[in-house]
Amino acid sequence: MKRSADAMTEPAKPVFLTKAERERLALERRQAAVSDQRSTALDLLQSLPRPPPPPPPRGAPPSGSNSAPRDSSNSHRDSSDRDRDRDRDRDRERRRDDDSRRDRDRDRDRDRDRDDSSRRDRDRDRRDRDRDRDRERERERDRNRERGDRGDRERDRLEKMAEGEREKELDAIKEQYLGSKKPKKRVIKPSEKFRFSFDWENTEDTSRDMNALYQSPHEARLLFGRGFLAGIDRREQKKAAAAHEKETRAELRRKAGVEDRPEDDAVDKKKAAAAEMYDAFDMRVDRHWSEKALEEMTERDWRIFREDFNISYKGSRIPRPMRKWSESKLGTELLRAIDKVGYEKPSPIQMAAIPLGLQQRDVIGIAETGSGKTAAFVLPMLSYITRLPPISEENEAEGPYAVVMAPTRELAQQIEEETVKFATYLGIKVVSIVGGQSIEEQGFKIRQGCEIVIATPGRLLDCLERRYAVLNQCNYVVLDEADRMIDMGFEPQVVGVLDAMPSSNLKPENEDEELDEKRIYRTTYMFSATMPPAVERLARKYLRNPVVVTIGTAGKTTDLITQNVIMVKGSEKMPRLQKILTDLGDKTAIVFCNTKKTADMRAKDLDKAGFRVTTLHGGKSQDQREISLDGFRNRRFNVLVATDVAGRGIDIPDVAHVINYEMPSSIDTYTHRIGRTGRAGKKGVATSFLTLENTDIFFDLKQMLIQSSSPVPPELARHEASKFKPGSIPDRPPRRNDTVFANH
Repeated sequence: MKRSADAMTEPAKPVFLTKAERERLALERRQAAVSDQRSTALDLLQSLPRPPPPPPPRGAPPSGSNSAPRDSSNSHRDSSDRDRDRDRDRDRERRRDDDSRRDRDRDRDRDRDRDDSSRRDRDRDRRDRDRDRDRERERERDRNRERGDRGDRERDRLEKMAEGEREKELDAIKEQYLGSKKPKKRVIKPSEKFRFSFDWENTEDTSRDMNALYQSPHEARLLFGRGFLAGIDRREQKKAAAAHEKETRAELRRKAGVEDRPEDDAVDKKKAAAAEMYDAFDMRVDRHWSEKALEEMTERDWRIFREDFNISYKGSRIPRPMRKWSESKLGTELLRAIDKVGYEKPSPIQMAAIPLGLQQRDVIGIAETGSGKTAAFVLPMLSYITRLPPISEENEAEGPYAVVMAPTRELAQQIEEETVKFATYLGIKVVSIVGGQSIEEQGFKIRQGCEIVIATPGRLLDCLERRYAVLNQCNYVVLDEADRMIDMGFEPQVVGVLDAMPSSNLKPENEDEELDEKRIYRTTYMFSATMPPAVERLARKYLRNPVVVTIGTAGKTTDLITQNVIMVKGSEKMPRLQKILTDLGDKTAIVFCNTKKTADMRAKDLDKAGFRVTTLHGGKSQDQREISLDGFRNRRFNVLVATDVAGRGIDIPDVAHVINYEMPSSIDTYTHRIGRTGRAGKKGVATSFLTLENTDIFFDLKQMLIQSSSPVPPELARHEASKFKPGSIPDRPPRRNDTVFANH
């Protein structure tokens, strides 16, 4: 009662009811309304006047003779009315009891909710007090720390002042006992002070000699530009020596009276011909390295060869690169397969990486897109497998000899096609394991025996965990597009696959230790267009003394691609895209978008405009992807609208134009996208639509355009985001000699 009295005096607080409580209250209100309606209807019926009794039928006895039955009927009616009143009172009492019970329940629920809300308020107040106490404690700790730092700074200042006072005191003692060395002031006589000097100093000579030979007196003029070492022409020396020797010999013969013999004339002619030629000592190469045999190549020739193909190495005991297929140490069957496939001469990455792979060296290949990286690791892998016993019933259960991992299904299938080109001539079986297909069928193919497995990391790890495949005899591993695999989050899967291989065949960590030629070591190839820190961490863990082969500059596009960047608004993109595709005619083009939805929408718009268009993105099944790629390769479609699924490693021949409808967020993705054109030595064009929403890439894009001598749009050059790297703070105002790009 006290609680209810307090509740009456206190202001009502809002009560929050649950859904079940609201449903129960609604049902109770409905039942009360129905019962009230019933009672109202009964009261209305009772208040209505009763109709008069019907007249007696004809021939019936008079009313006096039937008085006794009427009295009995009246008494019966009165009793029924009393029963009805009693029932009505009972129903009214029952309803009143139900209403009071509901009111009590409602009051009890309201009190319970009020208690809960007050308990929540108390908990909230307690949490607020704890938070304020923690914040006050943290502030006190910061004040103590700041007070301690201030005390340390004051202590350091006092120590420096004391040190300065000690030094001053020592200087005073030295001056008192040793005397001070005061500089003598030079006294200038008035005659010297006002005397005019007629002598010239060297710095005052402003005359300019008009003779070109004396413009730069400190530069050596060796034979006036002929460029021989120390100004000496060795050929002229040898000519003079041969002529002097011939004259001396003729003079001796004349004095001795000996006639000239034909043999002496032949010797003189031979020496004169030798004097006409340059040798390696002359500091001048008379023939290019391509005209020399392998045995005639000097160290200078190899240096020029590496500079011509922009090859650079990093590592120890690096073998010579190969100049042509015939000079490689590949087997005759493999050379015959290369000839049948139609590879005339190797690309720079193949020249540098294949000799390393044949020596079972671990290789990190960094090359620009479209440089032939696939054949650079496939050919040494096939040469390695040909030295092993063929897969048979005895060893097929031990797994494949080599594993190639790629980030996407399309790239894995492309590597499979490239490998099968050569493997068919050698009788080597290749199996591809990618997502989107039945894992049971792929496991059945592996159990039937194969030498090479080409897979995506996730599906290969699934096969290993389900015991569809083992890697007990796998000693050759290739990670293609390793940076893309790390970006896609496949690092745990790649590590799981590498850990599933036997570790007993790893090379020794000491690079000076010689490798046993009879023993088989694990060989790991890692190819990538860029080298982010995650890839370097993976290389340090699983590669032993690798040789880093770099072709060109890491992360740089090839010079065969013409890059055009256009600043546009979002509404201007589609008309410009249609104009570019119309100007292309029957040539093929790839249009890159950032999302699957945008790719589908742009493909639908281009299809309505009359272009033969297909799409490629992660939302399509594997069969749909293959149909799209085959149709694009066979020119059934001339426009491919794709996401970054098609941006890495996929080799589609003769792509004339790459269009970035939406700019990527990183410069590496941009590099791989435009690398779909300008492949295999052919030229290509890349056009990018840039908007003000792409400020994250402005700085890197501007630097790449400047490095590749491509035009920089004035809007990009003037934008503040292009002057500083994202996340950095500008530390200087713009200088006067900064390059200014004008809009022509």
